Formats: sequence, C-alpha cells, structure tokens
Amino acid sequence: MTHRAAIIFRDGLTQFIQVEQNEKLLDAAFRHGIQLPLDCREGVCATCRGRCESGTIEMEYVDDDALSASELEQGYMLACQTRLTSPGSFYFDVDSSICNISQQNYRGRVSALNLLSDTVATLEITLDAGEPALHYLPGQYARIQIPGSEESRAYSYASASAQSAAVRFLIRLLPSGLMSDYLRQRCQVGDSINFTAPFGAFYLREVKRPLLFVAGGTGLSAFLSMLESLAEQGDGGQPIALYYGVNRESEISELERLDSLTQRLGHFSYQVVVVDPGAEWQGKKGWVTHALESHLLQQPFDAYLCGPPPMIEATCNWLSAQPVAEHQVYFERFVSS
Repeated sequence: MTHRAAIIFRDGLTQFIQVEQNEKLLDAAFRHGIQLPLDCREGVCATCRGRCESGTIEMEYVDDDALSASELEQGYMLACQTRLTSPGSFYFDVDSSICNISQQNYRGRVSALNLLSDTVATLEITLDAGEPALHYLPGQYARIQIPGSEESRAYSYASASAQSAAVRFLIRLLPSGLMSDYLRQRCQVGDSINFTAPFGAFYLREVKRPLLFVAGGTGLSAFLSMLESLAEQGDGGQPIALYYGVNRESEISELERLDSLTQRLGHFSYQVVVVDPGAEWQGKKGWVTHALESHLLQQPFDAYLCGPPPMIEATCNWLSAQPVAEHQVYFERFVSS
C-alpha cells in the first residue's frame, strides 16, 4: 500500500509524492528528487524537522534533544524517522529552492468563462491531454500566464483537488489590468492558457474542531475549494461557519454553489455581509466583522481568513478583543497586481 504525501515549503511551493508502505518520508522524498535537509539520519540532530499537518504517522526514534514533548504534541516530526499510516501533509520551514524543487508547468485551454458582473468572473481551464496529474491542497493557488504576454497572476482554486482535468477560478475584475482586460475583451473558449502550480501556505489543515471561514470578495475562491473538498471527503461532523463580505451587492457571486454546499455539508452555514448595499438588501450590512458573534465561538476552533489586508487585520483584531475560545488563525492576503 502507498500513501500520498504533500510536502509544503516555506515559500509556498508544494510537491506531492507517493510513500511506499514502511518507507520513511525522507527516503520517499529523496526518491522523488526532493533533497530535504539532512544530517544524522538517526533522529538526533533535528535537521530534517517538519510538522505533520494532516494524516497519521509513526516515528521510530526521536531523541529528547531533537524534539520536546511539547513539539511532538504540536505535530512536529523528523522525516528520517517518519513512516505514514495514511495520506498526509507535511510543512518544512525551508525554501523549495534549497531542496532542488521547481514549479510544475501545466498547459490547458479555456473551457468556460462567465462574467458574473463588472467586478467578478469565473474561469475554467481544462488540461491538455497528456499533461501530468494536477494535485493541490484546498486553499492553494496557481499562477496563470496571461495569453499574449509573459506576465502571470496568482488566483486561488475555486474547485476541489480531484482527479478531474478541469479546474475553476474565481477572479476579481479590475477597472484596468492585464488579466482583467484579457477576460473582458479577448478571452474565448478554446484559448490556449498555461499556468504553474501549486503554491501557497494557506490551505485547509486536518479538520479536528469547528471552523470559522471569513472571506472578502473573491477571497471566497479558496473557501469554495475547501468546502468542495470537505463535501467530497467528509467534514468530520464539525460546524463550519462562513462569513462572506463584499463592498456592493454586484460583487456577490457563487450563491448557488454555497446553497448546494449547505445541503451536502450538514454542519455548514453562511452569511453574506454587504458594506454599501442598496435599499432593497435584506441581509447583513456593514463590515464583515459586524456579523461575527462571539457567543458562537466558545469552544476551541480554527479560523481561516482570505481577502484584502484591511479585512484580515480587522478580523484578527476582533478575535483578539472578543471573549472567544482558544483558536488558531490561518490567513491569505489578496493584493491587486
């Protein structure tokens, strides 16, 4: 039996490998050309130290000076002593370039384009026949090359990381910009389009406690990937609350998918919050933090935030100021190119 492992580096580049039964993670990485830092190979020096963020493992020997009891409880591991007993993901606090890793290039074609409003579009890309399998963690992103230029832009996946050859992105349209102008003016179904992937240290960890998702604008994209993945793999019965903030009603998108996900995920709910709504808007108004309720966060939880920097900062400040339970915060700032 083999297990798939995701190796995530400090710069966000991610590599997926197959680990054989009873094979050590370090040996599997080397077999795939990933030169993880190494010194003693005996569980003593901690040079190959990483953190298991999902999955189950067994370790042969770990010296007390290599990892403390507290670090072991937090999921830290030594690759030279680790065997997988399930699929897993592992974070290493080194840059991918040190480990002889380069990004993976993919070729595909535009298979669907939907201009949802003057500020939001969905783009679907189907990989060309013969392209390598595409793997990514829900929440990660790709860098899409803009046809007709050498420039590329980063966009979070809005679909689950499945075996499908098609991937979907939720894209903010700027008043003027290389990708925005291409999508509005020139993009046609069938266009050749390339991208590199996967990237990003913002991704869904193993779900062990309730989840708070806070999305700003097209930051919703990463959460659609997470929710679709949970719907396919199981949510573990943990409550999931999504707060989705936009500036105007015209920026709201993908409500049909969110409604569908509330049916597929028995413990998922969402609220849309509009900063500057029209007179007929009946939902929540104001900044997204105005909709958050501390009494719903009275047991330990994990918070994932994705959107513009002011929203990230405001939500972190709100969590610090409110009487909420112990929590871990993961975030991704969306910044216009």
